[in-house]
Amino acid sequence: MKWKIVVSFTLAFFLMGSSVLFADAAYQQVRVWINGSEVDGGSYIIDGKTYVPLREMDGLVDFDNDAKTVKLYKPNVHIFLFKGDTAFGNVNKGKVKFNVFTQVDNLKTDIAAVKVAITDPSGDQKEIQSQTISQQKDNFWFRTYDFTYNFATTGQYTVGFYMKKLGASDYTLVSQKVITALN
Repeated sequence: MKWKIVVSFTLAFFLMGSSVLFADAAYQQVRVWINGSEVDGGSYIIDGKTYVPLREMDGLVDFDNDAKTVKLYKPNVHIFLFKGDTAFGNVNKGKVKFNVFTQVDNLKTDIAAVKVAITDPSGDQKEIQSQTISQQKDNFWFRTYDFTYNFATTGQYTVGFYMKKLGASDYTLVSQKVITALN
Protein backbone atom coordinates (compact mmCIF):
# COMPACT_ATOMS: atom_id res chain seq x y z
CA MET A 1 0.00 0.00 0.00
CA LYS A 2 2.82 2.41 0.86
CA TRP A 3 4.52 1.78 -2.45
CA LYS A 4 1.36 2.95 -4.32
CA ILE A 5 1.42 6.25 -2.40
CA VAL A 6 5.15 6.72 -3.09
CA VAL A 7 4.66 5.97 -6.81
CA SER A 8 1.65 8.36 -6.96
CA PHE A 9 3.61 11.21 -5.35
CA THR A 10 6.64 10.54 -7.53
CA LEU A 11 4.49 10.58 -10.67
CA ALA A 12 2.72 13.78 -9.55
CA PHE A 13 6.02 15.60 -8.87
CA PHE A 14 7.42 14.39 -12.20
CA LEU A 15 4.39 15.74 -14.10
CA MET A 16 4.52 19.09 -12.26
CA GLY A 17 8.24 19.46 -12.98
CA SER A 18 7.87 18.62 -16.65
CA SER A 19 5.02 21.14 -17.08
CA VAL A 20 7.23 23.87 -15.54
CA LEU A 21 10.04 22.94 -17.94
CA PHE A 22 7.60 22.99 -20.88
CA ALA A 23 6.24 26.41 -19.87
CA ASP A 24 9.78 27.74 -19.54
CA ALA A 25 10.61 26.45 -23.04
CA ALA A 26 7.39 27.95 -24.52
CA TYR A 27 8.25 31.54 -23.59
CA GLN A 28 11.32 33.36 -22.43
CA GLN A 29 11.67 36.88 -21.07
CA VAL A 30 14.33 38.90 -22.91
CA ARG A 31 15.98 42.29 -22.55
CA VAL A 32 15.28 44.60 -25.47
CA TRP A 33 17.21 47.79 -26.24
CA ILE A 34 15.97 50.53 -28.57
CA ASN A 35 18.53 53.20 -29.53
CA GLY A 36 20.64 52.47 -26.47
CA SER A 37 17.81 52.51 -23.92
CA GLU A 38 16.45 49.34 -22.35
CA VAL A 39 12.72 48.70 -22.79
CA ASP A 40 10.92 48.53 -19.45
CA GLY A 41 9.45 45.08 -18.73
CA GLY A 42 7.26 42.76 -20.69
CA SER A 43 9.53 41.71 -23.57
CA TYR A 44 9.22 38.03 -24.41
CA ILE A 45 10.06 35.43 -27.02
CA ILE A 46 7.08 33.12 -27.50
CA ASP A 47 7.20 30.37 -30.10
CA GLY A 48 10.14 32.05 -31.84
CA LYS A 49 8.52 35.52 -32.06
CA THR A 50 9.70 38.52 -30.06
CA TYR A 51 7.03 40.63 -28.34
CA VAL A 52 7.83 44.18 -27.21
CA PRO A 53 5.41 46.69 -25.59
CA LEU A 54 4.18 49.03 -28.33
CA ARG A 55 4.19 52.02 -25.98
CA GLU A 56 8.00 51.83 -26.06
CA MET A 57 8.09 52.50 -29.83
CA ASP A 58 7.72 56.32 -29.67
CA GLY A 59 4.29 56.33 -31.25
CA LEU A 60 0.64 56.86 -30.38
CA VAL A 61 -1.13 53.66 -29.28
CA ASP A 62 -4.87 52.84 -29.29
CA PHE A 63 -6.09 49.74 -27.48
CA ASP A 64 -9.67 48.57 -28.05
CA ASN A 65 -10.39 45.93 -25.42
CA ASP A 66 -13.82 45.06 -26.89
CA ALA A 67 -12.41 44.36 -30.37
CA LYS A 68 -9.10 43.06 -28.97
CA THR A 69 -7.10 45.29 -31.31
CA VAL A 70 -4.08 47.51 -30.87
CA LYS A 71 -3.19 50.30 -33.30
CA LEU A 72 0.19 52.04 -33.42
CA TYR A 73 0.40 55.44 -35.10
CA LYS A 74 3.97 56.51 -35.85
CA PRO A 75 4.03 59.72 -37.89
CA ASN A 76 7.18 60.96 -39.61
CA VAL A 77 8.56 63.68 -37.34
CA HIS A 78 11.72 65.66 -38.15
CA ILE A 79 13.24 68.11 -35.66
CA PHE A 80 15.55 70.98 -36.61
CA LEU A 81 17.31 73.25 -34.11
CA PHE A 82 18.05 76.89 -35.01
CA LYS A 83 20.13 79.65 -33.43
CA GLY A 84 18.78 82.55 -35.46
CA ASP A 85 18.85 81.25 -39.03
CA THR A 86 21.67 78.73 -38.42
CA ALA A 87 20.97 75.06 -37.78
CA PHE A 88 23.01 73.45 -35.00
CA GLY A 89 23.47 70.22 -33.07
CA ASN A 90 26.31 70.90 -30.62
CA VAL A 91 26.70 73.81 -28.21
CA ASN A 92 29.25 75.06 -25.71
CA LYS A 93 28.29 75.08 -22.04
CA GLY A 94 26.31 78.15 -21.06
CA LYS A 95 23.14 79.94 -22.12
CA VAL A 96 21.94 79.54 -25.70
CA LYS A 97 18.96 81.18 -27.36
CA PHE A 98 17.36 78.89 -29.95
CA ASN A 99 14.08 77.64 -31.43
CA VAL A 100 12.85 74.24 -32.52
CA PHE A 101 11.27 73.63 -35.93
CA THR A 102 9.33 70.39 -36.31
CA GLN A 103 7.95 68.92 -39.52
CA VAL A 104 5.21 66.27 -39.15
CA ASP A 105 3.71 64.17 -41.92
CA ASN A 106 1.84 60.88 -42.27
CA LEU A 107 -0.21 61.51 -39.11
CA LYS A 108 -3.08 59.01 -39.30
CA THR A 109 -4.92 59.80 -36.04
CA ASP A 110 -6.41 62.87 -34.37
CA ILE A 111 -4.37 64.72 -31.77
CA ALA A 112 -5.36 67.31 -29.16
CA ALA A 113 -1.99 69.00 -28.53
CA VAL A 114 1.75 69.02 -29.18
CA LYS A 115 4.63 69.84 -26.85
CA VAL A 116 8.38 70.39 -27.18
CA ALA A 117 10.55 69.79 -24.11
CA ILE A 118 14.27 69.48 -23.34
CA THR A 119 15.75 66.90 -20.98
CA ASP A 120 19.19 67.43 -19.42
CA PRO A 121 21.79 64.66 -18.88
CA SER A 122 20.48 64.00 -15.34
CA GLY A 123 16.90 63.45 -16.59
CA ASP A 124 15.33 66.77 -15.55
CA GLN A 125 12.84 67.98 -18.16
CA LYS A 126 11.77 71.55 -18.99
CA GLU A 127 8.92 72.36 -21.33
CA ILE A 128 9.87 74.70 -24.17
CA GLN A 129 6.38 75.22 -25.61
CA SER A 130 3.04 73.45 -26.02
CA GLN A 131 0.00 74.17 -28.15
CA THR A 132 -3.48 72.75 -28.59
CA ILE A 133 -4.43 71.54 -32.06
CA SER A 134 -7.80 72.72 -33.32
CA GLN A 135 -7.65 71.64 -36.97
CA GLN A 136 -6.66 68.05 -37.77
CA LYS A 137 -4.19 67.56 -40.63
CA ASP A 138 -2.06 64.64 -41.72
CA ASN A 139 0.92 66.99 -42.05
CA PHE A 140 1.93 70.27 -40.41
CA TRP A 141 4.86 72.33 -39.16
CA PHE A 142 5.41 73.55 -35.62
CA ARG A 143 8.02 76.14 -34.68
CA THR A 144 8.63 77.25 -31.10
CA TYR A 145 9.33 80.78 -30.04
CA ASP A 146 12.95 81.66 -29.28
CA PHE A 147 13.87 80.02 -26.01
CA THR A 148 16.95 80.62 -23.82
CA TYR A 149 18.30 77.54 -22.08
CA ASN A 150 21.31 77.08 -19.82
CA PHE A 151 23.40 74.08 -20.85
CA ALA A 152 24.99 73.95 -17.39
CA THR A 153 26.94 70.71 -17.75
CA THR A 154 28.61 68.84 -20.57
CA GLY A 155 26.73 65.87 -21.95
CA GLN A 156 23.76 64.97 -24.08
CA TYR A 157 20.53 66.93 -23.86
CA THR A 158 17.43 65.58 -25.61
CA VAL A 159 14.83 67.75 -27.32
CA GLY A 160 11.61 65.75 -27.52
CA PHE A 161 8.49 66.30 -29.60
CA TYR A 162 5.36 65.00 -27.89
CA MET A 163 1.77 64.53 -29.05
CA LYS A 164 -1.39 64.11 -27.01
CA LYS A 165 -4.01 61.94 -28.71
CA LEU A 166 -7.53 63.30 -28.83
CA GLY A 167 -9.23 62.12 -25.64
CA ALA A 168 -5.96 61.17 -23.90
CA SER A 169 -4.65 62.75 -20.73
CA ASP A 170 -0.91 62.29 -21.28
CA TYR A 171 1.62 63.29 -23.91
CA THR A 172 3.54 60.63 -25.83
CA LEU A 173 7.08 61.08 -27.14
CA VAL A 174 7.11 60.64 -30.92
CA SER A 175 10.55 61.99 -31.87
CA GLN A 176 13.71 63.35 -30.33
CA LYS A 177 16.91 65.15 -31.26
CA VAL A 178 20.15 65.15 -29.26
CA ILE A 179 22.16 68.29 -28.49
CA THR A 180 25.66 67.66 -27.17
CA ALA A 181 26.99 70.32 -24.79
CA LEU A 182 30.77 70.62 -24.99
CA ASN A 183 33.26 72.28 -22.65
